[in-house]
Parts: sequence; structure tokens; C-alpha cells
Amino acid sequence: MTQGAGQEPVVRTATLRDFRVPPYAQTPVPPEAQAAPPSPVPPSPVPPPPVEPGPPAGAAAPPAAVPPPAPAAPPAPHPGNAVVGDEQPDGYTPTERDLPVIRRGDTVQVRTVTEPAPGSEDSPGPLYVVGDVHGYLDELLAALAEQGLVDADGKWAAGNARLWFLGDFTDRGPDGIGVIDLVMRLSAEAAAAGGYCKALMGNHELLLIGAKRFADTPVNSGAGTATFQAAWLLNGGQKADMERLQDVHLQWMSRLDAVVEQDGHLLLHSDTTAYLDYGSTIEDVNDTITAILTRNDADECWDLFRKLTKRFAFRDEGGPQAVRELLSTYGGQRVVHGHSPIPYLLGEVGGEGGEEDSGPVINGPHVYADGLAIAMDGGVTMAGKLLVVQLPLHD
Repeated sequence: MTQGAGQEPVVRTATLRDFRVPPYAQTPVPPEAQAAPPSPVPPSPVPPPPVEPGPPAGAAAPPAAVPPPAPAAPPAPHPGNAVVGDEQPDGYTPTERDLPVIRRGDTVQVRTVTEPAPGSEDSPGPLYVVGDVHGYLDELLAALAEQGLVDADGKWAAGNARLWFLGDFTDRGPDGIGVIDLVMRLSAEAAAAGGYCKALMGNHELLLIGAKRFADTPVNSGAGTATFQAAWLLNGGQKADMERLQDVHLQWMSRLDAVVEQDGHLLLHSDTTAYLDYGSTIEDVNDTITAILTRNDADECWDLFRKLTKRFAFRDEGGPQAVRELLSTYGGQRVVHGHSPIPYLLGEVGGEGGEEDSGPVINGPHVYADGLAIAMDGGVTMAGKLLVVQLPLHD
């Protein structure tokens, strides 16, 4: 388990079953082989936010009145609405560890070297990427501070640096909405400082959007009937996140790009070639996915979620060729992705070590597929590490 400097031990949620390719992300099966449809789960009611009355208009204190003593100063707000200490929000539901072991010997663990941001305003600043966060706000703040991207108060401190999040901000961890709030705030602060902080669409953003918009509306999953609400709960959806989800969060997530090329790096969330189904250029892919979310069709959104939930396309013998297909279509020299946890690419979880098995040890991103792919999901949900690294890597 990775702790930030000065942090107390953090209780982590166990990992989720969706690291295997779930039925709804697989090739459709014949009707006679379809499983019974899952029971829809009704959405939790969303209570309206409390409204505090303001002072009456025109009210003034009497001239001779003695002002009351000043109230004690409230505690300083935690950056991004983080959960303080070990207390978890109401409705936080950890999930089971039952993921398969994928033993691979073709990945390389890479330590990264932190370099100070250049001071020139005429050239672009250093490029950083962030792997899957999944609601672990405290770990995110610690990792950003370690790289000098934020200060002790969680404010942007990196000048003209460029920061990309690879998606999956919510679910599983205790404060997904706090993570989104932080990223939105850093985007404004970075822009004001001459840099930028941007984010890509992950499959869990699609899942949360679908759970909010469509709830228990049945969709055709390709392997029977499913609902976004049931899939969201199965994949670690947190009641507290849904209760705090606002229109501004939904609008922000719905407008995220899915693919971008930066300094020869093709950035995307999922290690799949399914992006090719949505366009032959980066602009086409992003426009097509935005249009799908704008049309607000449950089945169409489900098909998009299903395809971007696929994984491991770059891992096996045909992996290098799959990466080359993406690079030749969209540009770049390397693919940088999240989605599939490094511990599972390395087979370091769920081994038969018994009491000696202390869990994954992740020190940095992993390069594989003949050096063409970089995996960035450090497995924070399974006591791994939330990765924030500078590109290009220093091998």
C-alpha cells in the first residue's frame, strides 16, 4: 500500500469484478445461451440539497448594540471535499476481491524521474499523466504534490505544466465527486497560470452518466437484458457520489474527449481497439462519442460503455500489432492507457504465496507490447499506487 507523506493508513475498498471482460463487453451469444436477465436495482432517491436562508434585506444592527463575540473560525475546507481521516461517507460499499490472475512476463516496470518545470513561457511546459483515481482523493492529492503539481493546500503550483487525467474518477473509492471537483478546479487554476489540466473519458464516466440518466431502464446488453443502474452498483458505484452528483458534473463528463495525441503519445483510457469503431481520426472519435451522449439513447450509450469496457488488447501475442493499428490511424509513437491494473498485467495479485503474499508492489508505469504501450493504472483500488508521472519516461 502506498501512503502519501504524513498520511494515516487508508482503508481501501477491495477490487471489482470488472477487470475481467464482463458479459456485456463480450461478443453476443446466441439466444439459447443467454443468461437470465439480472434483476434491476431501483435507484436511490436523491435528496434535494439544503438551502440556507440569507439575512433579511436591509437589516442593520442598532447603533448602541454591542456586537456579539465572533464565532470560532470554521476548520479549513479539505481540498476537493476529501473525506477526512478514516471516516467513510454514508453509503460507501467496498466490493469483493475475486479477480483472475493474469501471469505475464512481457511487461517492464519503469521508475520515473521527476524534473522541475521549465520557466520559459514561450515553450510548452512538461507533460504529466494520471492513471485511474476511482474516488481516492487523498492519494491523488499526495501524488500530485509529490510531483510538485499542487501545493499543500491542493492549489495548482506547476505554472505552465500540462496535466492529463486518463479517466475513471469515480466508483469503488470514497470520494469520486470530490475528485471531479478537484480536477475541474485545477483546470481553471492551471489555465490561469499558463498551463492546463485536462481529462479523458473513462468507462466509469460513461457508467455514472448512464446510471443517472437511464437508471433501471432495460438495455440490450448482447448477453441478455441489463440496466445501467445494476451495472453501476456491480462496478462499485457509491451512494454518496450519486447523492452529490450535480448537472455541472454530468455536463463536464459528457464533454470529455476520448482520445488525444500529445508529444508523440496517444492518450486514451482503455486498452482496446474499439476506438476504431468511432472514427478514423482523433477528431472523428471525439465528435462521434460526444454526439452519442448528446442523443441520450440508452441502448446507444450502453453499446459505447460496453465497447470501452473491453481490455487487454495489447497484452497477448497480437498486442503489438493492435497498438500499431491505433498508432497508424491516430498518430503517435506510443499508446498510454489506464483501465487495466498493472498488478493484473504482471500477475502480482491473487497468487499462491499464502501468508507471504503481501500484495502488489507498484513503483511506476509499465511498458509492454514491444515497448509500444504504457500502462498507467497502478491498482489504487487494490492497495497499489495511484500513478502521476512525467512523459516521456526515463527508462
